Amino acid sequence: MTQQAISLKNFPEKISVQDIAGQKIKIHFYGPKSYDNQLALITHYLHNKNFISDFSRKQAIKYLKEYIQYKFPKLEITPNILKDPLQAGIFEDFFHIPFPDPQKPLFTFIDLFAGMGGFRLAMQKQGGKCIFSSEWNSFAQKTYFANFGEMPFGDITKEETKQYIPQSFDILCAGFPCQPFSIAGVSKKNSLGRETGFKDKTQGTLFFDVADIISRHRPKAFYLENVKNLMSHDKGNTFKVIISVLEELEYSVHYQVMDGKAFVPQHRERIMIVGFDKRRFNGCEKFTFPKLGEPTKRIKDILDNYPDYKYTLSDKLWNYLQSYAEKHKAKGNGFGFGIADLNGISRTLSARYYKDGSEILIPQGEGINPRRLTPRECARLMGYPDEYIINKVSDLQAYRQCGNSVVVPLITSVSEQLVTAILK
Repeated sequence: MTQQAISLKNFPEKISVQDIAGQKIKIHFYGPKSYDNQLALITHYLHNKNFISDFSRKQAIKYLKEYIQYKFPKLEITPNILKDPLQAGIFEDFFHIPFPDPQKPLFTFIDLFAGMGGFRLAMQKQGGKCIFSSEWNSFAQKTYFANFGEMPFGDITKEETKQYIPQSFDILCAGFPCQPFSIAGVSKKNSLGRETGFKDKTQGTLFFDVADIISRHRPKAFYLENVKNLMSHDKGNTFKVIISVLEELEYSVHYQVMDGKAFVPQHRERIMIVGFDKRRFNGCEKFTFPKLGEPTKRIKDILDNYPDYKYTLSDKLWNYLQSYAEKHKAKGNGFGFGIADLNGISRTLSARYYKDGSEILIPQGEGINPRRLTPRECARLMGYPDEYIINKVSDLQAYRQCGNSVVVPLITSVSEQLVTAILK
């Protein structure tokens, strides 16, 4: 994949979602400093003019002004042009997207560790407007941009990125990765009778950055999602630290392990953590997790009619998986491939699915090797609608993104309860 640098000297009159999603593009403006977050800044400004901080607005207007001055030297740069560059036919493709913001939003939210945008789909369905997004993976950024017309900012652990978060928003969403917590320092301080704050407990973990942003901005509520094993990690100490930190920040915390199989034909258990600001709700919010029913969809409901032959396992790979499974079976281990029951549900889709597809293989009849799911089928398995764009990256990256994603209808169901609570 080539990288194209766009400066004011070769900046095209139009930048399309397709152009940027299809290749790795960095925009470099002339000036004393170049920012990795420039495209994110411009797209956030265009979509969220009334919500971004004064600092972000000034930065974005500066870059837009430089571009217009160079590309359209005869054009009078009025405040209206800088406020709405679409008047000059600039950046209009950023709004030709499958999932635009609601025209009359009921609340605002930010999307951290955004991945391919599952949280955003869920919150937009409840009438929410995303006013900040962050995702460090460049391939996931492309998928996100193709669907929402907004390039996520980069590494949220950096202060350079955090400075662009709007001061006020209603809900923080984050499917944050789980990192090991060291509680040795906390235990030592406790033995000495010293107070410990959340920075001492979580410094060096990605959860610290989530807690830091909650502490600085005090949203009305937050919605966090993680793997089920978060609760048992380090004999439960990691989860205790997380809950204690959130409660220390004066939020009432609700959590529950929920299985996406109620919505999609996949066994996928995740811990949902929802919190409400005690300073606003006094711990009296009316929130309950939705009750989930039994699976209603089957694997065959999400399959393509005519999948490409390239997804069929080669003889070499199929023979390897079978011999590998036999070897571990002889040792009494449970390792091996999984042939999906077309009338049932699948195992959990993982980010490693691109390697061999072994956890979910689709049978194709006698004498024919099984096949992997296609990227589109994986997206359906996570609850993404077919109009969701996933082909702006390679199959490998699409598999990774789906395996790391949330189950969209499950997140949507919990979001409905959360939003109802804060609006009441």
